[in-house]
Amino acid sequence: MNQRHVSATEQSTEPTTGPTHDGRDQEFDRAIARILRGHGDSQTGVAQEVPEDSADGHTAWDGDQLDLADRRALRRAAGLSTELADVTEVEYRQLRLERVVLAGVWSSADSNRAEAEVSLQELSALAATAGSDVLAGVLQRRSTPDVSTYLGSGKAEALAELVAAEGADTVVCDGELSASQRRGLEDIVKVKVVDRTAVILDIFAQHAKSREGKAQVELAQLEYLLPRLRGWGESMSRQAGGRVAGGAGIGSRGPGETKIELDRRRIRGRMAKLRREIKGMGTARVEKRSLRHARAVPSVSIAGYTNAGKSSLLNRLTGAGVLVENALFATLDPTVRRAQTPEGRPYTLADTVGFVRSLPHQLVEAFRSTLEEVAESDLVLHVVDGSHADPEGQLAAVRGVLADLYVERGTPAVPELVAVNKADAADPEVLDRLLRKEQNAVAVSARTGAGIEELLARIAEQLPVPDVELEVCVPYDRGDLVHRVHTTGQVLDEEHTADGTRLLARVKPRLAAELDRYRLSRTA
Repeated sequence: MNQRHVSATEQSTEPTTGPTHDGRDQEFDRAIARILRGHGDSQTGVAQEVPEDSADGHTAWDGDQLDLADRRALRRAAGLSTELADVTEVEYRQLRLERVVLAGVWSSADSNRAEAEVSLQELSALAATAGSDVLAGVLQRRSTPDVSTYLGSGKAEALAELVAAEGADTVVCDGELSASQRRGLEDIVKVKVVDRTAVILDIFAQHAKSREGKAQVELAQLEYLLPRLRGWGESMSRQAGGRVAGGAGIGSRGPGETKIELDRRRIRGRMAKLRREIKGMGTARVEKRSLRHARAVPSVSIAGYTNAGKSSLLNRLTGAGVLVENALFATLDPTVRRAQTPEGRPYTLADTVGFVRSLPHQLVEAFRSTLEEVAESDLVLHVVDGSHADPEGQLAAVRGVLADLYVERGTPAVPELVAVNKADAADPEVLDRLLRKEQNAVAVSARTGAGIEELLARIAEQLPVPDVELEVCVPYDRGDLVHRVHTTGQVLDEEHTADGTRLLARVKPRLAAELDRYRLSRTA
């Protein structure tokens, strides 16, 4: 992404002591410089570029990556725009990010400046993934965002000057704006204003491929749009009542329902239809999950922050060949693949949608059927980017969403195994800190394969074990039963005798019933 750094002076809207105003301006200027300069390195949501085995930056474990070639062929062309110059006449504008200026508010009561910088860095990576050119950014210190313009009046005017100087056509705010805040800021900066949620929804709309994924994204977009509809002039006419309405009399009665109310009703109808469709699409996933449970096949769900390397790790463990890209929310559609423990016991690995700070609640609601794959699994493989500037923040963001999911479903939390990925690019001190802080964690590298064997062993240790222990002597002509014990159970001892194969094992009740006729003793 092409970037140029143009800093804006930062001003505080609350009385402070300590450095002078000019000193604070310089301090914030340096912060903005770090944010824009840091895009594309370990301080952002996008990891550092590291040497790969192939010319396009992928290892053999990632497969041919044909989908990636198609995606890159659809990149937006720089300099082309269909946006209106006067955005005040637009009721709803589809997101078309091109030349972007970022704006953020740092509330010292809620977070420190480093966290605010990391959040703005992540917004820069999100905007780049959506197809924009990030030019500059401003960061203002306020107790709370302004209720009418998000930024303070002085900072909003400074932002307007920066937008005009840079020739930007979009301002992206690091927060969720109300309809009045967006209109108020647009009136000042004279260009389109969008918020963090709109950027994330735009990325999801670009990357969704499956029928279910597209329906989920459309539902999230409509939920976001519904409270933000707006209209203008007499086209929004209401029903008027004769002489009471200014004496206009007969013929003055407009439609009983305003146009904006009609739009809202249509949107609600479309949302209801999408919810029914998504519920119907989830039936196939439920049936497959029930079949795996009936066959006593354990399931492992891969969860984690976006761009932490979940798809790369899935490719390394199973050879799935799913799309891998150094971008946020590169893959959205869940992928389930078969894997097996070192002893040969099969289980499934399911990749899920990535998480991000302040994940829009519309997306959480729309992708709930996909996230249920995590709640129904036997183990959560929580992947965190060890090379990120704030891996602890990533862990907390993901766990917050999962905790809400468990509470809503009324189910206990699923056991968690933390995989600190990108160990080859991470700071050794950060890795050591994470491994000491997380009691159940292992450091891995999906690119080089380091730590993969230990990860597989830890997964095998934590998969649920069958609950019926028995000792049997299976005739040699029933080798199929011995095979099922090895693949679906846990063999504690095995011996080949003259009468058959003697096994001491733990198996599921269904298989135990079939082995009961060959049982030697009843140990459970």
